[in-house]
Amino acid sequence: MRVAAVALLLPLALATPINPHSAATDNDAESILAPLSASDNAEVIDDSYVVVMKKDIKPEQLAMHLAVVDQWHALDPVYSFASSGELDDGGVNHVYMPQESDLDYFGYAGKFSEATLASIRSHPDVAYVERDQIMYTQEVPAGVDDAFAPPLNASPHILTERMAPWGLARISHRPQLHLSTFSTYFYHEEGGDGVTAYVIDTGINVDHIEFEGRAKWGKTIPKNDVDKDGNGHGTHCAGTIASKKYGVAKAAEVVAVKVLGSNGSGSMSDVVAGVVWAAEQAAKAKKEAELEVKKTGKTKHKGSVANMSLGGGKAQALDDAVNAAVEAGLHFAVAAGNDNKDACDYSPARAEAAVTVGASTLGDERAYFSNHGKCVDVFAPGLNILSTWNGGNDTSNTISGTSMASPHICGLLAYLLSIEGTTTFGIRASEDSVDSASIYAKAWSLLPKLAQSVLPAPSFETDFAPVPKKGTITPKQLKKALIALASPGMLTDAQKASLPAGTPNLLAFNNATLPEKRK
Repeated sequence: MRVAAVALLLPLALATPINPHSAATDNDAESILAPLSASDNAEVIDDSYVVVMKKDIKPEQLAMHLAVVDQWHALDPVYSFASSGELDDGGVNHVYMPQESDLDYFGYAGKFSEATLASIRSHPDVAYVERDQIMYTQEVPAGVDDAFAPPLNASPHILTERMAPWGLARISHRPQLHLSTFSTYFYHEEGGDGVTAYVIDTGINVDHIEFEGRAKWGKTIPKNDVDKDGNGHGTHCAGTIASKKYGVAKAAEVVAVKVLGSNGSGSMSDVVAGVVWAAEQAAKAKKEAELEVKKTGKTKHKGSVANMSLGGGKAQALDDAVNAAVEAGLHFAVAAGNDNKDACDYSPARAEAAVTVGASTLGDERAYFSNHGKCVDVFAPGLNILSTWNGGNDTSNTISGTSMASPHICGLLAYLLSIEGTTTFGIRASEDSVDSASIYAKAWSLLPKLAQSVLPAPSFETDFAPVPKKGTITPKQLKKALIALASPGMLTDAQKASLPAGTPNLLAFNNATLPEKRK
């Protein structure tokens, strides 16, 4: 994998010393080398690394650096004198060099000997190096199907899905579900329209009938892999985001970004490559939409979101990639993890800019497996979730995990992007302040159903600033709006008297029960 600039700049690069030991010898003090890190709870991949460059680096500098690294590797005796088949080729296998977007994330990944690694770490343009590691889906398997009735009009612009999965029902009701509501999903008719969701996972069964032609294959990152979901996990997540029966944002498009194999695992370097690719595609779509507006005065495109229901040990390279993607305009949801531990010890759950999602149960408890703590932003249904599957074009499956909770939030991000500018959006966001603990909201959530029916649902409007004009809300603003809309104080913990310390007691809500009025 190489860019044309590398070839063009090779003569310049060759002026740099290419002895794989020279840089390490000249700078043998560890203190002057770029940091090398690996999480204590990571399953590292031997001799594989992700190299992240300093923030001020230019594309041409990275290209020159890569040419030098190629030379270091080519002259490395560990690889150059190895017998055929004894070692794989090694060297650079991913280049992170954004072209379309403002993504401030440059680097590369590959397999290197200790000598070449020392040379890389001694280079002044390198910020840090991280050992590559295995990432896994965040699922806990279970059972099978459900029934569906076509949506019925509840009020103008608000539709009702009967026999919906309980997770959809839960995010459209503030009170705890009961017999008359546990399979009823209220949603805005435009939910997801004009929004693209990048599912960074095991792939998607794009031919599944529940996607109605709104799913497509985007990119397969792992080398020598195929454009197919051989696991089912990615298809399940995509279904919760945007499928007809099981989806939060039923009109959104989903794009498969395959970073994990059929066994549900893959390298962190592949995942980073998937994040960079999705951010680039989102930026490209935004530019095309802006050109369309200039030419025609309108565009259908309303934004892009991404979901990553995967994780591993702490990985700064992955966290930085996610944060950079969000900063560049891609709205991001990630799973908190399934170890019943502090989410701040896992990546990408600890990525500050993403929406990190814990899992809840039908009884509004924190799921027994869900990670917790201050790095969790909000909870969403994650136990026994029914969605699309890869076994056929009409199959479904019921599985559990924070992997299933995160797509509810990714779908909700897409949903809110699509209805921005309507009163169902129900909130005015400011860059710096949104009150998610409204006294009225807490009181309303505790009222009997009859009392709630005669009182307006809380809309959490703030006095700070109105939502920007349609189509300009930032990921930071939308994250705050989503958190502000969440129902506070609803969750309990089966294992403790209260939620673990620092864990937010917030359950996702789509605000669809407000009567709809056009502005």
